[in-house]
Amino acid sequence: MKAEIIAVGTEILLGQVVNTNATFISEELADLGIEVYYHSVVGDNPARLENLLQIADERSDLVVLCGGLGPTTDDLTKDVVAKHVGQNLVEDYAGRKELDAFFTKAKREMTPNNLRQVLIFEEGIALPNETGLAIGIFYQSATTAFLLLPGPPSELRPMFLHHAKPLLEEKFSQTDQLISRVLRFYGIGESKLVSQLADLIEKQTNPTIAPYAKPNEVTLRLTVKASDKAMGMKLLDETEAAIKKEVGEYFYGYGEENSLEAVVVKLLQEKNCSITAAESLTAGQFQATLANISGASKVFAGGFVTYAKEQKEKLLQIDAALLQEYGVVSEACAKAMAKNARKIIGADYALSFTGVAGPDELEGQPAGTVWIGLASETEVTAHLYHFTRDRAYVRHSAVMAGLDLLRRAVL
Repeated sequence: MKAEIIAVGTEILLGQVVNTNATFISEELADLGIEVYYHSVVGDNPARLENLLQIADERSDLVVLCGGLGPTTDDLTKDVVAKHVGQNLVEDYAGRKELDAFFTKAKREMTPNNLRQVLIFEEGIALPNETGLAIGIFYQSATTAFLLLPGPPSELRPMFLHHAKPLLEEKFSQTDQLISRVLRFYGIGESKLVSQLADLIEKQTNPTIAPYAKPNEVTLRLTVKASDKAMGMKLLDETEAAIKKEVGEYFYGYGEENSLEAVVVKLLQEKNCSITAAESLTAGQFQATLANISGASKVFAGGFVTYAKEQKEKLLQIDAALLQEYGVVSEACAKAMAKNARKIIGADYALSFTGVAGPDELEGQPAGTVWIGLASETEVTAHLYHFTRDRAYVRHSAVMAGLDLLRRAVL
């Protein structure tokens, strides 16, 4: 079965919005055994969208459109597709009920253009929007199926996962299914990881192994084609075991969304351990990263941001003589920050971050020089790093390195 994805929106063509929806949908369709052959982007122009629909209608069995379902005049996807397939637009009862309830609860007057968001094809299937107002549509003509989804990822993803995907699975059950598994690695670059897995990658057939470089980490997507799910999982398990045999030291978790910080928070919860932090060059970024994870409050009560030397003395109670002798960009300072933060907060672990984010030098140390301290009940250590690139990347690299140090310590 051939599918293609059309993203509708001039803002995507202008580069103002990154088209992450296409990646998400392609991966989800692959899980259903539906192969995506084409990705297209078209602006908010009825004639150009119709031209693209004519091409898609001839070459694809399933056409997924993202965006253009909102209330404004440039939200034209429904109108153009409805005309293309010869369908009248009618009001969806359930969608209208949700729309009215939203404005009543918000105590706002609903303008008439909002009604556009609850129109569907007369012979189409409405897809509820759990996080927004614009409902989706599934419609199947004699030759082609059309799936219309909202543009914002926060609306598109739950709509696809909870409503569109089960529907597609029911309508287009495939003999073979594609099953994927994402492995995540920290502490090894893409080139080195690929080199160490060269034999496996060169000999890959089924499953396939696809590496993806992300900021400060690498992921491997394993994909197997199988008619039997149990057999597919077995093949994935065997491939994963072979990969871990070579680079298992750097593996930390699974899944596209399962970040290093999420793994660390979960691990701390499982071990019933708490963490605090004292940050200088990262200026609270580590603590903010932890707090992004739901449930972080169970393991993280608070910490310190001591950007200036004086605050390291005042808030962390570090001896001024130590800072005078060794400087703030030093092993001694990193250890003192972690040790004192842990003592003051009473946490099981404490991380400290001190160094030079850049672009200028500090205390004769070049930009990218970072000391990360780690304190536990039994020991206090400090680790030296030399990160490259710009200021933001240095800080992000420091946070990721700290997370990995903590993960390894808690394991």
